[in-house]
Amino acid sequence: MKIKDGLVTAVFAGTLAATTNAHAADALPSWNEGQAKQSVVAFVERVTAQGSPDFVPESERIATFDNDGTLWSEQPIYFQLAFALDRVKALAPQHPEWKDKEPFSSLLRGDLKAALAGGKPAVFEIIVATHAGMTSEEFAGVVHTWIATAKHPKTGRLYSEMAYQPMLELLAYLRANGFKTFIVSGGGIEFMRVFAEEVYGIPPEQVIGSSGRLKFEIRDGKPVLVKLPEVDFIDNEADKPVAIQKHIGRRPIAAFGNSDGDLQMLQWTTAASGARFGLIVHHTDAEREWAYDRQSSIGLLDKALDEAEANGWTVVDMKDDWNTIFPNLHKVEP
Repeated sequence: MKIKDGLVTAVFAGTLAATTNAHAADALPSWNEGQAKQSVVAFVERVTAQGSPDFVPESERIATFDNDGTLWSEQPIYFQLAFALDRVKALAPQHPEWKDKEPFSSLLRGDLKAALAGGKPAVFEIIVATHAGMTSEEFAGVVHTWIATAKHPKTGRLYSEMAYQPMLELLAYLRANGFKTFIVSGGGIEFMRVFAEEVYGIPPEQVIGSSGRLKFEIRDGKPVLVKLPEVDFIDNEADKPVAIQKHIGRRPIAAFGNSDGDLQMLQWTTAASGARFGLIVHHTDAEREWAYDRQSSIGLLDKALDEAEANGWTVVDMKDDWNTIFPNLHKVEP
């Protein structure tokens, strides 16, 4: 199943073609000239140049990327939560008890603030109610349909069209230079695996995320994996390096994030010996995207921003460093 008649695929393919030559004149055209862009290019050239004291063999060129707020937008709510909220509305006729049960009753009234007042337990209950019980194939099908049709409330774009053009270029640039790129996100691993390859060029086996427990069953004479209403692993903060070690088995030489949830991944990546690179996407553009950091309930960036200067990490000022935010796929109606 393709997303929006292949529009996202076409843009990604164009990005990849533009960066196939690892040393092209400008592999990152959506990045303004400046320290951020220069630091990325300088690092890649250092680790890929034969004879360089910082040369890294291709097998060790591992780069990890957070997803929400790093590869695509995350405001005003995480996109997987938007998916879960849409699922509540779709499933409501099958659950008349939700009319009198929180957080579902508030959701059905359209009061998102009240529904999420219960914090993480309320979010967990919403996700469990909308994800559990399906087979892995059924869940993937539902996500495919949603990602191909659901639109962001502010921009009117498909959610998949809100990947950042500069980061799509960066992914392609790194791969053209022998890097293997991984997603390491607090988002659901099975949710992201549905679209990661088409949107980012990252295959499902290179996606790491939070997961629920699965159970093997025989249904209608066929073996299936069923999603259970139980958490298996939350891939955030200090557990990101743990997940990287469990899934990849190599310490990355480059890590990219945007929030305090990525702090430990950046620390662990850049503390090792040899050439290392850390980058934080700082959301500073209230006109083209959103501006938020230390006080935000979504994508809080506080401690990691302080540590960036001390550790020599690159901080991308979205307003100043990116001349384009989203792919120019087509005219977007508000």
